[in-house]
Formats: sequence, C-alpha cells, structure tokens
Amino acid sequence: MRRAVCPGSFDPVTNGHLDIIGRASTLFDEVIVAVGVNKSKSRLFTAQERLDMLREATSEFDNVTVDGFTGLLTTFCAENDVQAIVKGLRAVSDFDYELQMAQMNSSLTDIETVFVPTSPEWSFLASSLVKEVAAFGGDVSGLIPDFVLAPLTQRLAERAAADPG
Repeated sequence: MRRAVCPGSFDPVTNGHLDIIGRASTLFDEVIVAVGVNKSKSRLFTAQERLDMLREATSEFDNVTVDGFTGLLTTFCAENDVQAIVKGLRAVSDFDYELQMAQMNSSLTDIETVFVPTSPEWSFLASSLVKEVAAFGGDVSGLIPDFVLAPLTQRLAERAAADPG
C-alpha cells in the first residue's frame, strides 16, 4: 500500500490545501492529513478545532484520514508506515524552503517528498493571508470551505474585542 502524508498547521484549512489533498488522494492508496500540534506556537484555532475542520473538509475523500502529531514529521511517518510526504508548491520561494526540508527529512529516515504544484487559481493562497484579509472585513468566502467562514469570523472578532489596541 502506498501511503502518504500531507502535513501542515491548517490554521484554517483553505481551498488550496484541499486542492493538494484531493490531488494526493488520486496518487496514493491512502493519505493522512497530519496536523502539526505545537503548543509553543500561537494559533487562531485549537488543534482539536483544526482536526475537526479537516475531517469535515476531507470527508468526500474515501482514502483520506486526519491525525495530529507532535515532534518530528519523520517520526510520525515512521510510526505510521508512510512512504511519502506531499507538499504543495505555490511559488519558487516555497520550493527553496521545501527542498531544504525534504533533504533534511530524507537524511533522517527513508522518506521521499513529492512536490505538487498548486493549481493556478490557488497559487496566491495562504492561511495567514486569509486570516489577515478576514480580520479587516474582506470577503474570503471563496477561499475556504463554507463551514469554516463563520468560526473564522467569530474567532477573529473575539481576538479583536480582546485586544482593541
């Protein structure tokens, strides 16, 4: 069985993420969407919220599961019999960073990294940009799954109310 992982923070999940996950699901027998859980990093959504959103967002893919991980991705891959890491590339700048990560990962364990170019319609899309645009009242409804919009708007409003400064 060919098993791959699509890792990320997914804070929040975007249509660009789903593009890569969906395409990976056609290339591999099983795809695990691995949500990085790093307690030292400040996220808009909790790890459990991100896991739940991804489970709903990927429910149409029969061969996709969602799991969280802490520590090294390569350890997660070894523990879950994963042969490949799938990474979406939006631009050359992504490649520079991701190539270095791929080489580091392959030096730690026997794992391949598969780069999938993002579809042109999502090439500009990043969770950080979605959050920034939404925080200033911009319409991000076409960039994220429909069910993510209300929690995103609510969480950003809560943060703005807590820190009006």
